Amino acid sequence: MNPTPLLTATALHVTFPGRRGAPAARAVDGVDLDIRPGEIVALVGESGCGKTTLARSLLGLVPPTSGRVTFAGKPLDYGSRALKAYRKRVQLVLQDPSGSLNPRHTVYDAVAEGLRIHGYAGDEREAVAEALSRAGLRPPERFFLRYPHELSGGQRQRVVIAGALVLNPELIVADEPVASLDASVRGEILALLLSLRDELGLSALVVTHDLGLAWNIADRVAVMYLGRIVETGPAEKVLTEPQHPYTQALLSVLPESGAEPVVLTGEPPDPSRIPAGCRFHARCHVLASGEAGRTGVDADCRTTLLPVLAGGDEAQVACHWATAHTTRSGAGAGTETSAVGDA
Repeated sequence: MNPTPLLTATALHVTFPGRRGAPAARAVDGVDLDIRPGEIVALVGESGCGKTTLARSLLGLVPPTSGRVTFAGKPLDYGSRALKAYRKRVQLVLQDPSGSLNPRHTVYDAVAEGLRIHGYAGDEREAVAEALSRAGLRPPERFFLRYPHELSGGQRQRVVIAGALVLNPELIVADEPVASLDASVRGEILALLLSLRDELGLSALVVTHDLGLAWNIADRVAVMYLGRIVETGPAEKVLTEPQHPYTQALLSVLPESGAEPVVLTGEPPDPSRIPAGCRFHARCHVLASGEAGRTGVDADCRTTLLPVLAGGDEAQVACHWATAHTTRSGAGAGTETSAVGDA
């Protein structure tokens, strides 16, 4: 795999002003993230953690308050002409195919829309047919004149994917791409995304709350909580040896985990009122159990802010307890300690 990132976010912040004097909401609060050519990265976390806002910022739909997005070595230009060119190379696949497709447009018109917006000068019919074929709708001509309501949910999602592929993008951002599909169809769509990576070298950022999906499709995983990445690394490492209590809790509810389910109490804090210290500490089962006290970091958990995780391939965790626990056990202390610095 090419080690040079295709897309990089550096110290990215997205802050929304509060209404009527209310504090500003820090939806994305200092994120470093990179995606390499031919790589699938899963961005996981509960609803409201900021992952969709982060994805929209990476797409240029939400300009960052501060920080930088770089694509193919160049900073993202938020001018309208530059964004139009950028969105030809980076395409969005939305969660709900029914909402993504105009019910009055045929499949052909839905897929051809991007070509027309970008003034495609080649053979439109050939390009549409190729995109539908790549998305698994074969023979493509059979679908040209059909309408969304005449298709199954899986077929509609394939049309949405074809609409992204028709412009030959280098990266797709898929926001919960199988959440609205039946379980029997989800595997087919995930297999399609994997085949596109293998056959076309296509990169993907898959936004999801489902760590089971991440296990099936991702090369790397970034776990997000309240605007920050709290754990990141190779999928196998993060999902088989989770270090952060939040990651452990998310994984524990998967039937195949074999772990005792950890029930997270309460909702994530309001992003306009982020607590001091580790922002997960109010819901942390390790802190509540007294284990953090036994490692001597319980006060740090409540008061000391953890730095942003750096990008890269190594497994990293932003957690006082995980760092102390790993250091005491003598296993892999270097990686985790470097992840949280002197906190």
